[in-house]
Amino acid sequence: MDHEETGCRPPPEGPILCINNCGFFGSAATMNMCSKCHKDLILKQEQAKLAASSIENIVNGSSSGNGKEPAITGTVDVQVDPVELKTISLPPTPASGSEETSDPKPTEGPSRCTTCKKRVGLTGFKCRCGNLFCGSHRYSDKHDCPFDYRTAERDAIAKANPVVKAEKLDKI
Repeated sequence: MDHEETGCRPPPEGPILCINNCGFFGSAATMNMCSKCHKDLILKQEQAKLAASSIENIVNGSSSGNGKEPAITGTVDVQVDPVELKTISLPPTPASGSEETSDPKPTEGPSRCTTCKKRVGLTGFKCRCGNLFCGSHRYSDKHDCPFDYRTAERDAIAKANPVVKAEKLDKI
């Protein structure tokens, strides 16, 4: 059969280069673009649609007569839902004189070792005494820890092991 009779065209002789001249080969399924360029094009189109719909939601369907045309060519079907307005009640604000007495949040700087003031960041060790230490001062004997480990462990053992007393039997 001849190609003219069936209406089909033979495939091109060689591979088709991407129309964006990126150096890769394109295909007819991706509009003669390589897969990366085609993916970027689809992504840009989706972002343009989202931008157009967000602008449409902001404007809420009213057209502004300033004569500016959108930079996006093509039609975008957008369904605009009615926007519900909610009122938010704020707590009463204190008097201007009491604002000065309120405690501002202290700015927390970089975490540092309590003993040597070395920056520890995420690798700092929190001691049971409540301070933060570097790797060399993390042990209680290295930073003169005021926490009493002996009594804390005694209390923990006493709490975990209650005293068990058997009932006394009457002697016969």
